[in-house]
Amino acid sequence: MSLNYIWSGFFLVGFAAAFAQWLFLGDNEIFKKVIDGTFDSARMGVMDIALPLAGVMTLWLGIMNIGEKAGVVGWLAKVIAPFFSRIFPEVPKDHPANGHMVMNFSANLLGLDNAATPFGLKAMESLQTLNPSKDEPTNAQIMFLVLHTSGLTLIPLAIMAQRSILGAADPADIFIPCMIATYVATVAGIIAVSIRQRINLFDSVVLSWLGGMTSAIVALIWYFTQYLTKAEIATVSKVVSNAVLIGVITIFIVGALRKKVNVYEAFIEGAKGGIQTSLTVIPYLVGMLVAISVIRNAGVFGFVMNGFNWLFSGIGINTDFVPALPTALMKPLSGSGSKAMMIDAMNTYGVDSFVGRLACVFQGSADTTFYIVALYFGSVGIRKTRYAISCGLIADLAGVLTAIGVSYVFFHQG
Repeated sequence: MSLNYIWSGFFLVGFAAAFAQWLFLGDNEIFKKVIDGTFDSARMGVMDIALPLAGVMTLWLGIMNIGEKAGVVGWLAKVIAPFFSRIFPEVPKDHPANGHMVMNFSANLLGLDNAATPFGLKAMESLQTLNPSKDEPTNAQIMFLVLHTSGLTLIPLAIMAQRSILGAADPADIFIPCMIATYVATVAGIIAVSIRQRINLFDSVVLSWLGGMTSAIVALIWYFTQYLTKAEIATVSKVVSNAVLIGVITIFIVGALRKKVNVYEAFIEGAKGGIQTSLTVIPYLVGMLVAISVIRNAGVFGFVMNGFNWLFSGIGINTDFVPALPTALMKPLSGSGSKAMMIDAMNTYGVDSFVGRLACVFQGSADTTFYIVALYFGSVGIRKTRYAISCGLIADLAGVLTAIGVSYVFFHQG
């Protein structure tokens, strides 16, 4: 029911904000702006997201099926089984969903969005086979979704590229703050879901895995900052990310050939589900994107910013971070919308300003919670979200607060 109230609330709040601007500010264009936004968002949901997703899904579901036939996905499931059996206790150790989730998390870590989404949708589909109540998510599906919405990415390549385009003196200077913020968001998401699901995070296996991942991230940051220039960081990340991806495809194909699998037929068999999955999510995507556009075009964010400015000024807190908040507020709702907010902040305040850099860290601190809920749950027909959204937003909030803190440490003058 939470998604029902949230979705309805977007329209009601948006209408109230638009009505107030028309009544008190004399803005005769506000209703037209809101309605035009709904048409644009509906078109974008189908033409810019669902249809391109059909092609990507067709490709990667075919590749994934080859990996399953080759036994690689099953092998990954066995490797990660000790850890996953603790945080996904409902999923059998040898279930293919484990391998699919590993592939999704790996693609996210490398910043490979085009590959991460098909892997993630396949993982959600696999988890749905274990779901006794098909219209609401299992504990495992909620844990997976929240981990995904926390957006853990090792190198924010797209953000660094955008900063370079806008002429940043050091496009990669947001690398470490983004890494710290998104990692804190991920850990917060795990803790929030674990509390609800009574998962023991002090288990020795869980602690060793989390400790190992933390050590690896710290070591990576240390290596990049000590041995690579900023330009080399961007180059290495680009080469490694895409090399890993083509390497995965090659391993899948070679493994399948060794098992004498008809690789092409395996690809076609898996690829057939790509278009159907994309068509299935269209209503969920359009519904969520249109609702988001209503509150955005109705000027709700402007009212919220003024409220924050008044609140923080009143209690004596430095408000230099407030102009960057639109990016943080938009991020859980829309990836393209938050990117637009980030670019606007850099153009308005300067690409190397505190606000411009903080907006970039916000963009890299988490993922689009509402979009992911609509896409992933919609792909398997789940309508009741239980506590998935609340835990996802807790992870988002942790990422935002951390982003503000580390940005003051790294970038704020005075």
